[in-house]
Amino acid sequence: MRKLGVSIYPEHSTINRDKEYLDLAHRYGFERVFTCLLSVQRPKEELMQEFKEIIGHAKSLQMEFILDVAPAIFQQLNISYDDLSFFAELGADGVRLDLGFDGLKESKMTYNPYGLKIELNMSNDVDYLPNILTHQANKDLLLGCHNFYPQKFTGLPYHFFISCSKRFKEQGIRTAAFVTSQHGKIGPWDINDGLCTLEQHRYLPIDVQAKHLWATHVIDDVIIGNAYASAEELARLGSLRRNALELKVEFLPNTTLLEKTVALQEAHLRRGDISEYMIRSVEVRKKYAQHSFPRRKSTSQARGDIFIGNDTFGKYKGELQVILQEMPPDERKNLIARVVEEEHFLLDYIQPWGTFFLVAVEGKVTQC
Repeated sequence: MRKLGVSIYPEHSTINRDKEYLDLAHRYGFERVFTCLLSVQRPKEELMQEFKEIIGHAKSLQMEFILDVAPAIFQQLNISYDDLSFFAELGADGVRLDLGFDGLKESKMTYNPYGLKIELNMSNDVDYLPNILTHQANKDLLLGCHNFYPQKFTGLPYHFFISCSKRFKEQGIRTAAFVTSQHGKIGPWDINDGLCTLEQHRYLPIDVQAKHLWATHVIDDVIIGNAYASAEELARLGSLRRNALELKVEFLPNTTLLEKTVALQEAHLRRGDISEYMIRSVEVRKKYAQHSFPRRKSTSQARGDIFIGNDTFGKYKGELQVILQEMPPDERKNLIARVVEEEHFLLDYIQPWGTFFLVAVEGKVTQC
């Protein structure tokens, strides 16, 4: 089960504001909370009191709570890697190691008596994880999570992100990465150009970022890196399908109710023997074989356009097609909708036999 998460930064906010945010996130189906101890400079006793309260609130909502730490924090708080009682007393579910130790120490941490999960930094394409596993780590308590990057142009490039992530996914380790809210202004540091893992996500709508991460099939959990995401952003993420890609579409004014039904009410399965020009959803044509799709004026076919075979298309009547490459007009097909521009790149993630869904952008139509 893929999860959604939010981040809070108590040293830059108030307990009440953080509680309100967690309440809102929980309402929209969020299950994880991330926070960072790397920038905390307060005395240990004061830190414990505040974090116990906010973690306790998260736990009352059945939300998993992970604390981001590094070796320097262990020294600052006089904590040993072989005694994680401090984090257990806070009520945390686990700790994320922003910087690692030597492999053996991480392995020993996975056998802590409190059942704390040990989350590893995924954003380095080195043999860090194999080193830990060589020391016979308890994989049941291992997680992986990428970094976020507050400075623009410093986020991970896609190919590097995939390479890093596969190291964990291939070992069966649960993975996570960050997306950024376009409304959140709070992070751990004074620079906050957005808190995403992938640089290409920095200015995209938050739901498009999440859909992309899930479409890669190397990320399980999606966490909003900055606080506070708007209620609209939380709602958009909370309403997403987590197990299949869905594309937002804008219908043409003359699209019929039947055509909208075919597009929106069906799970679309890409044909296995694929075409490089289009994604073919052929199962729907069998279901709607006895229905009529009157022919309309044909139009050229551009990437992101969605067509349905009309009554002149013989056995292909009712077939839904999403265009990948430009083609000339075909009078046997009706243009019914277009995938929104910012999601065109997601078309490349619909693999042979891949299931996808179409959802309407409320209140929007597009012209021929």
